[in-house]
Amino acid sequence: MFAPRLRFFALAAVLLLTGCATTRACGPGLAASPQFQADGCRFANVANPDAKPSQEGWRIWSRFFFGTKEGTVPVDAIPVRPLTRAQLDALPIDANHIVRLGHSSHLLKLQGRYWLIDPVFAERVSPFSFLGPKRFHAPPIAREDLPPIEGLLLSHDHYDHLDLSTIEYLKGRVQRYFVPLGVGARLRDAGVPADRIAEFDWWQSATHADVQLTSTPSQHFSGRGLTDRDSTLWTSWVIEAGGQRIYFSGDSGYFGGFKQIGERFGGFDIALIENGAYDPWWPSVHLSPEESIRAFEDLRGKTLYSVHNSTFDLAFHRWQAPMTELAALARARGIALATPEIGEVLTVGATRENRLWWEGLR
Repeated sequence: MFAPRLRFFALAAVLLLTGCATTRACGPGLAASPQFQADGCRFANVANPDAKPSQEGWRIWSRFFFGTKEGTVPVDAIPVRPLTRAQLDALPIDANHIVRLGHSSHLLKLQGRYWLIDPVFAERVSPFSFLGPKRFHAPPIAREDLPPIEGLLLSHDHYDHLDLSTIEYLKGRVQRYFVPLGVGARLRDAGVPADRIAEFDWWQSATHADVQLTSTPSQHFSGRGLTDRDSTLWTSWVIEAGGQRIYFSGDSGYFGGFKQIGERFGGFDIALIENGAYDPWWPSVHLSPEESIRAFEDLRGKTLYSVHNSTFDLAFHRWQAPMTELAALARARGIALATPEIGEVLTVGATRENRLWWEGLR
């Protein structure tokens, strides 16, 4: 077992090497984006005078490795509903279903065809297998048991959203990949055929297998090492299928884009909103529970679906805190809330009884 100081320097070294290996030159496909700053060869968020500044990176890393944490990892087992291929195939094909795999990973069955969002099946979200945030629970279905995937969406390239080991494993079973600008290169490096990858700037749309996809803005950052920050774009997604609209926030701080998205699309049947890994030290790149509620109201959603929690230790709040606080706020505002268990199937628009499954767990 590494001592804390050795762990810190080991991780810094690996991140440095990873970043050097993936730094890319500015390309014409990226430079055409309004979000791309050619002079710095990087993407940038839209101007937001209300965005609060974050602490410097070295202070955040030091806090992670030398600071004190309490209650950030569950003592009791996280409930998981195991899923089989037969159960998935039995779901009605004239509806849209969302299955929570953990953190921000989801399996969708849209009008009979399967899709993945930010699939992470790895044991750790880290550049290496022996160090870094470890899963609290197993996935509800093994990746080898997944059905053929029509489409795979990625929100950005951080390790807890882009799991290259999963990408490599599934590359022969996914028809099409839909990713933000620049992320396609990471998939091609993992062996994904270039003709199966579509890269999107904000507000660009495409239709595949009767599903309309639109990449929409978010306020975040990207990078998998110390030298490639913001070299690829980050995004949220609007998914339209069977007359229903689904929103997936990816990772984002609060900004005016939520209101703009809500106005453009006229509201959503369900909105999967980030709810976890927030902290006063990085207030502009993740949503606090209060900001998750505000974003949902801006989006004009019908049901608020909590994501980005309960699987990895990525912050300093107690592991239950995001859902506990969100549930209290939603109750006070009369908002329909979905906090599904890992492996639970939610059918969009169907009546369901929400359960606060984490209550009583340590």
